Amino acid sequence: MFENGIEQDTVDPRVHIELERLNTATDEINKLEVEVDEARNEFRQILCEGVQKTDVLRHKLGICIERAKPYYEARFSANEALKQSQVTAVKFEKANSSHRAAREMVFLAEQGLGGRTLDPAWQEMLNHATQRVNDAEKERTSIGAEHRLACLKHEAACVTVQTLQKELKRAISKSRIFSCTSFSYCTA
Repeated sequence: MFENGIEQDTVDPRVHIELERLNTATDEINKLEVEVDEARNEFRQILCEGVQKTDVLRHKLGICIERAKPYYEARFSANEALKQSQVTAVKFEKANSSHRAAREMVFLAEQGLGGRTLDPAWQEMLNHATQRVNDAEKERTSIGAEHRLACLKHEAACVTVQTLQKELKRAISKSRIFSCTSFSYCTA
């Protein structure tokens, strides 16, 4: 179309709507970028303050923390030993149950044989059941030894924890004060 000798382009109204949406989205992006920058600055400030407070407490109580460290390491080891003993206890109970079931199978096979020594099917079943008992007995013995060893390790670790707790009582107490003032989720 020509008006006053100048060509006028008609623009689709949808383009204006999309341009408005684009402008709105750009404004929203800019606003969010400013918020992210502010949040990052606030995070850095809080982090620096936390590090400064931790450093002050570390300088104040650093020796206590270093002295108490073996106690906390021993507690960790005792907890790991307890977990291991619990795992082996479950394995031992399963092996014990398997052994009982195998012995029951031998009993049933003997009952089914009923004094007939010439029945090959019952003899095969009895031999198989006897082999299961022997295998289960070996497994039960092996896991039983493993469980006893795990329990001994746990007991030794507990003794170490108790000894260190008595020896380092003051350092442990002071280190708990440190850890609870540094980390709000800690319980003393």
